[in-house]
Amino acid sequence: LRFQLHGEYQVRGSLLSDLPLRQFGTDGSTNSLGQTARVTHWLRFTPRLSYRDTLSVIGQLDVPRGFFAGQETRHVDSAEYAYDERQPLGIEPRWLYLEYLSPIGLFRVGQQPSHWGMGILANDGDHPTLFGDYQGGSIAERVIFATKPAGKDSPFNVAVGGDLVFKDATADLVDGDRAFQGVLAAFYADKHDNMIGFYGVYRDQRRTRESLPGREFDESLKVWVFDSSGKFNAKIPGLSGHVFGEYEVAYLLGDTSSFRTVNQTRNNEREDVRALGASASLGAVTTSGEGDGRWGNFVAQLEWGWAQGDANPNDGVSRRFRFDPNHNVGLILFDEALAWKTARASNSASDPALTNRPAPGSQLLPSNGGVFGATYLNPTVVWRPTRPLDLKLGAVIAQTTADVVDPVQVATTGRFRNYDGGDPKSHDLGVEIDVGTEYRLALDYDMTLQLGAQGGVFFPGNAFADAAGNKMDKQYLGVAKLGLQY
Repeated sequence: LRFQLHGEYQVRGSLLSDLPLRQFGTDGSTNSLGQTARVTHWLRFTPRLSYRDTLSVIGQLDVPRGFFAGQETRHVDSAEYAYDERQPLGIEPRWLYLEYLSPIGLFRVGQQPSHWGMGILANDGDHPTLFGDYQGGSIAERVIFATKPAGKDSPFNVAVGGDLVFKDATADLVDGDRAFQGVLAAFYADKHDNMIGFYGVYRDQRRTRESLPGREFDESLKVWVFDSSGKFNAKIPGLSGHVFGEYEVAYLLGDTSSFRTVNQTRNNEREDVRALGASASLGAVTTSGEGDGRWGNFVAQLEWGWAQGDANPNDGVSRRFRFDPNHNVGLILFDEALAWKTARASNSASDPALTNRPAPGSQLLPSNGGVFGATYLNPTVVWRPTRPLDLKLGAVIAQTTADVVDPVQVATTGRFRNYDGGDPKSHDLGVEIDVGTEYRLALDYDMTLQLGAQGGVFFPGNAFADAAGNKMDKQYLGVAKLGLQY
């Protein structure tokens, strides 16, 4: 019988430009985010109680977690983490499940993480990224069975399960979403970190809403998800290093009543869902040292991503694909600029001055930092002059994959405009440059102290121009990092 307790405590202090936003209602003072500094923290516990090598109980809990210093944001509370109220003592229950390794396969029962491939579709929020931080994640009340049909030494794996989604990028059980899904995965994975597989999901999601006082109706989503992912890792002949790569492509097929046009609502028709997203990366690493002391001293990687956009909210087909927010790409463009602009749009869609009730599907508008309606190139380089020290450099070059259309302006004014009121046919999102450093100091009792900083500058493209053609000013972000892993 063994008990282990691992986790981390992290603190982040951020300084950022006051992001321009569309004015909320008639209040002229709300034409920006209203926040230029914030301090957040989280303490994560991941206990594991094991009996022999067959039975384990695994949990994860973030407490405390929250935003405790800096200005509060304004009219963006539809975002998952809105920083609109200082609350340093938040509690976020994450995992508590039983794992049993039987002679025929692995059983897991309970509230557990969901992660697949590069994490663009299902991401557990527990995988560190080069820039940015992880939070939230895909969590489900799940019963799952995984086995190797050709024997325990075979590289072929099959898993089948059923879920009641606790929380992910599109559903929140506590907030009233009831999302049930079946999951089937089949993949090949060898001991050299090579993998290729397929992942399928059928989801039936419902949410009770109020159309008029005392009159309720259900918004629903029924969708099939088809996903393939793979990765490889190979030595470079004649050199001390490796090449590596990874890909994931996902397609959503189904229908929904969560967001519909007026005519669809009158005729009791459903909106079709047809959405495609993909990402791929290729990189190389050179190494120093020998045996167990070997480490990567230089890493170069290029990632490409593509998420379908939706230029016409009124055509009866929803094409918007959004990556999971924990698949971080850079620091500012997706995590700050587009995240807050879509949150303000969502809040405007619920403004009583514009509508008697929240517009259908308005809760799904915030991107929360996930890539959507865009394609990007993300080259990154990491240099480790010594093993504990990382020096990082990255860039994000992005375009939209469809016209940039704010659905709220279409619904309220009938005009197709971007989130700043400008020409939706301008597809250039801009360029971002990011830098960072991190130093890890080994302490007693298997603890590690982390000290670091990261920052970026974003040069907006014409997709962020207003009706007069004026582009948004350059945006800056700097983050100081302090952490302790145990």
